[in-house]
Amino acid sequence: MATSMHLQSSFLAPRNPAHQASHVSPSFSLRYTQNPNPGLSRVAFVCNRPSDAARICFEASTSRPLQLERVRHELDGVLFLQGGATTQFSSAPLNLCNSNDSADYVVTGSWSDKAFKEGQKYCNAKVVWNGKAAKYTGLPSQGDLSLTPGAKFLHICANETIHGVEFKDYPTPQGETLLIADMSSNFCSKPVDVSKFSLIYAGAQKNIGPSGVTIVIVRKDLLGSAQPITPVMLDYKIHADNNSLFNTPPCFGIYICGLVFDDLLANGGLEAAEKRNIEKAKLLYDAIDGSNAFFKCPVDKAVRSLMNVPFTMATPELEAEFIKEAAGQGMVQLKGHRSVGGIRASIYNAMPKAGVEKLVALMKAFQARHTS
Repeated sequence: MATSMHLQSSFLAPRNPAHQASHVSPSFSLRYTQNPNPGLSRVAFVCNRPSDAARICFEASTSRPLQLERVRHELDGVLFLQGGATTQFSSAPLNLCNSNDSADYVVTGSWSDKAFKEGQKYCNAKVVWNGKAAKYTGLPSQGDLSLTPGAKFLHICANETIHGVEFKDYPTPQGETLLIADMSSNFCSKPVDVSKFSLIYAGAQKNIGPSGVTIVIVRKDLLGSAQPITPVMLDYKIHADNNSLFNTPPCFGIYICGLVFDDLLANGGLEAAEKRNIEKAKLLYDAIDGSNAFFKCPVDKAVRSLMNVPFTMATPELEAEFIKEAAGQGMVQLKGHRSVGGIRASIYNAMPKAGVEKLVALMKAFQARHTS
């Protein structure tokens, strides 16, 4: 099981996928080894398409996203797919529009830029706002968007992991334009009004489960209009008609997702998860802002991410020293993405508050030694 800011085997680090809560691991171990259904207890090895393991694993997971995200069961379909969110950069335009339809993209960082570039292959994609000139340190207001009349959809990335910006208020499309979102890095980190969206997709590996599972929530009335060139594995209707079992599903990963959904529900749901995430993020941002500019976060305070906290120091050499010292205390992978540099701490759902407290303690001690 992974974590993110590895503090000895307890806490994880930035670039890593999310770790599951520590109490989910023993729950999995117990069910995996002692489950009376041998197909389920050996789910990692017998997940052939017709097997009970795949079906039981899927059925055990599908109702939980409906409860957590308040999905409208009669209107929205929940799919468990493969290929990561990157595959959805293609699937979304292929399923939702024709090749000559306009589609608007809000480019707020690396991931939304990748989505736009992929969308250009399958529709008349247009950037309606781009934060590159400001190094992706802010987000647009509604009035900043140059929306296209009649656009088929408006695409956003709800949270940019590399740059640490997160939408607090989602943009409102014009007319019949659909709102779709990549929520890979903040899915199930806080309550979301799903009714505002026509499509939500998320790689599971940040907050929900292991890599290899992609969750898609799509309005059922949008199914069945995929472009003729759409590969069968990218057609939402085919997956919906087959209950995500069109091909052999990643049933082991889905099973783990089910345990994490159970854990979230048992611990207060998404409202409680958001409260915990706000508390953790505040600890870290307060330490940065209270350091007399020894540490600096370049992101506009109004749109700082609860999941990914980038910060810098005076010199790359000082940052390298800090990263090395952190690694010596079990906090690894704090180096920022190669495209932006600096330091980045990812504090996904299952990162305990103690992990953030340990990082903050190191930051204060490190600053004290270098400013005396």
